Amino acid sequence: MLRAPARTAPVRGTMAAHDLVIRGGTVVDGTGAPARTADVAITDGMVTDVGAVDGQGRKEIDADGALVTPGFVDIHTHYDGQATWDEQLTPSCWHGVTTVVMGNCGVGFAPVAADRHEWLIGLMEGVEDIPGAALSAGIKWGWETFPEFLDALDRRRHVMDLGTQVPHGAVRGYVMGERGARNEPATAEDIQAMAAIVKTGIEAGALGFSTSRTLAHRAIDGEPVPGTFAAEDELFGIGRVLGELGTGVFELAPAGALGEDLAAPEREMDWMRRLAAAIQRPVTFALSQNNADPGSWKRLLDLSAVAAAEGLPVRPQVHGRTVSLLLGFQTFHPLAFTKAWGEAGLGLLPWQEQVARIQADPALAARIVADAAALKDDPIVTGFMHPSRIYVLGDPPVYEPGIERSATAIAAARGVDEWELLLELFLGDGGRELLNAPVLNYTDGNLDAVGEMLQHPTSAFGLGDGGAHAGQTCDASTTTFLLSHWARDRDHGRLTVEEAVHKMTQATATLYGLGDRGVLAPGYIGDANIIDHERLQLRRPELVADLPGNASRLIQRADGYIATIKGGQATFVEGSDTGARPGALLLGFLMVRRPPRQPPPSGRPSTTATGPASARSSDPSRSTTTCPRGRRAPAWDPTASRPDCGSASRGSSATSTTREWWPRAPTAWSSPSTPRCGPGRRARPWRSPSCPCSTSRTA
Repeated sequence: MLRAPARTAPVRGTMAAHDLVIRGGTVVDGTGAPARTADVAITDGMVTDVGAVDGQGRKEIDADGALVTPGFVDIHTHYDGQATWDEQLTPSCWHGVTTVVMGNCGVGFAPVAADRHEWLIGLMEGVEDIPGAALSAGIKWGWETFPEFLDALDRRRHVMDLGTQVPHGAVRGYVMGERGARNEPATAEDIQAMAAIVKTGIEAGALGFSTSRTLAHRAIDGEPVPGTFAAEDELFGIGRVLGELGTGVFELAPAGALGEDLAAPEREMDWMRRLAAAIQRPVTFALSQNNADPGSWKRLLDLSAVAAAEGLPVRPQVHGRTVSLLLGFQTFHPLAFTKAWGEAGLGLLPWQEQVARIQADPALAARIVADAAALKDDPIVTGFMHPSRIYVLGDPPVYEPGIERSATAIAAARGVDEWELLLELFLGDGGRELLNAPVLNYTDGNLDAVGEMLQHPTSAFGLGDGGAHAGQTCDASTTTFLLSHWARDRDHGRLTVEEAVHKMTQATATLYGLGDRGVLAPGYIGDANIIDHERLQLRRPELVADLPGNASRLIQRADGYIATIKGGQATFVEGSDTGARPGALLLGFLMVRRPPRQPPPSGRPSTTATGPASARSSDPSRSTTTCPRGRRAPAWDPTASRPDCGSASRGSSATSTTREWWPRAPTAWSSPSTPRCGPGRRARPWRSPSCPCSTSRTA
């Protein structure tokens, strides 16, 4: 049985050798290596020891019986607006996430002209379902260029690290004005200007560039997101910036991603492979199972494997569960499409009054049910919200329901009309009940396709969309689902705990060049989760009005996170905010500088004492580099005989023991003895081991 661990108890009366020691936990280190019982020591924000740790910590946590993992790295979020007002970045912070990447799918808030603020808000609202009123009230504009946006983020305090990408939609609108917003073709001059802006953004610290090509992504006015129809000369002209600089990821929501164009996926893969070959940078794209072409995901995985065999970093980004609509009175539902609903004026009432009115008027309820039969010809309803496609979610929520949990099956078992049953379900818990209507990843009535996508060697875990889809769903909790459902509860095709943790730590970190995190080992950022795996459980999503302007959104909490640690500081204990704000803005390689290591406080032993003094003092990069405005640099281990990598530009951590794919040269680079490079330097996996590192910006 798990015994309750002490909560960051301070150690008194003894000289502390470490800032924090997590004692006796089951360490799952993020590399995929077998779990082991060990202590974890963190000092000055860095992991300094894993094993039988000598010496005490200023604070210690008894983790006996608990999992100890790296902090989770979520590479697909949309906190671009929320990050300007929310220090916590909820709900991701409740689900073990200590690093987020935003600016995905071609939408974001920089660059922007002063008279285009509301246009960018409308773009984000339409594409990502973030209330425009909340964005208008919450964002305190104070930037125009992308570097100025980074500066604005840098001035904020957060519980976690965050990085961002340069969004195509904002760039196109800034350069081309209405022509860009209306998806007119870009001229050579337009492309040159857009490429220059992207280059400036990458040089300032952006982690990549993003775009969207799916017709499902539209601004609030119905116009497809700028860049949807961009020609190859535009995509390659911008993408070449990443190749020239030797850094950054090209991220996209591809055409046909939701089944809206059955011929598109293969066409998209063709140009993505050619782009990856041309720029030699990772190209990562959203991949799901859609109902229109349920087997397309398999073909794209096969093509990704072919690209991998050719040494091309084309990485499908996959979700961990269904992409769903959560239906109910608090959100939306198919009964609102009926004639009786409109005639009664229910759509003009708050949801609580809708519930009260229907419960008080059985005749109205009967008319709504009778009118619902006409919805069989409505393509929106039949495609996404028919009772046969709607499942009881429950509390705790079930995200892989059997057919017996569908509204149609329950109605048949009880001998009642399926629409009558649906109304009854919606009225449950005083109208707070939410039902699950899968849109993607559930054509077969199970998550087997998701399991194959997750375990494919080219895939990356993502698409949680933290901060987005406020009135539709809450998938920022999928990190918790991966550990609870895929690594514990599922009755077949499970992931091991080690695989699940690796998927959302080292694997996601290395895709974005964040080689300083995602692993519990000396020299890595001191981010960790302490988790009661037996108790780990999602709560039912709930609607709250906590956005600026009292706008509403769906949130979801979880039980079982004993503590989340960011840079050695506990940010959450049993789901409660501690008030610590150790997060920092993440930058790409080109501006990364490691600050000089500060001397330890008087009387406290130095953690650098074991390193060779001559090596430490003779390396000028360790004594003269600085980090602008406190921004975080990739980690290096001052206690190692060889300095630790910040991140390899084309390779995952050399110590990884998993089957995660990443292109490697057939040399010593694929062995655990891969050379490690110091701060601001990058291993070059395609070069001779005799000269593995470079400080060049273009290497």
